[in-house]
Amino acid sequence: MPTPDFHPLIWREFSPEEMRNRAREFRDELRRRRTVREFSPRPVPREIIDACIMGAASAPSGANRQPWHFVAVGDPEVKRRIREAAEEEERAFYGGRAPDDWLEALAPFGTDASKPFLETAPWVIVIFAETVGVADDGSPRKNYYVTESVGIATGMLIASLHHAGLATLTHTPSPMKFLNGILGRPERERAFLVLVAGYPAEGAKVPAITKKEPETVRTILAEDEWSSGPS
Repeated sequence: MPTPDFHPLIWREFSPEEMRNRAREFRDELRRRRTVREFSPRPVPREIIDACIMGAASAPSGANRQPWHFVAVGDPEVKRRIREAAEEEERAFYGGRAPDDWLEALAPFGTDASKPFLETAPWVIVIFAETVGVADDGSPRKNYYVTESVGIATGMLIASLHHAGLATLTHTPSPMKFLNGILGRPERERAFLVLVAGYPAEGAKVPAITKKEPETVRTILAEDEWSSGPS
């Protein structure tokens, strides 16, 4: 058993008023985020994408195993191959694989098997989940809470890209095994999600949707200054 090693915590503390302002400003920024399906081909510097990925890679994970790998694709030829393979799966999905209730749920968004954004957007980021990790000696090492950990990291990546000023789209063609072959990832990894990132196209439109009302998505069991006052 290794001996635990601890270091002093580095922490920034804010006054209650600063905390309220920061929380509300960040809430409002996140609520402005929208999923975009029409992207501009305008280039985005790779260092911006890299910074967002490394911020996401700081996410908490089960036993700190960090069971993720991010592949950022800016190469046009690789993006073309991803699009062709994804559209093949999507044609099967829309052509009979998907149940009627699922297609009905998707109808308001106007989606179909055509996925031009996989080529148009400057970056396609594929997030892989490591079902089994590799120890320092090269032997297999079990990972814990893989789906939860990778989901948290993916959420942080979406928030980071939005904060940087980029639009995103989550895409999950099913199955996604083809991504391992195209991107050279090992069998012990499975594609978790495809995240398209870039600038929205000029005149881009998004579906007219609403978010659930606050009282339907949260319950606060407390009686203090934090649960009262204007929102």
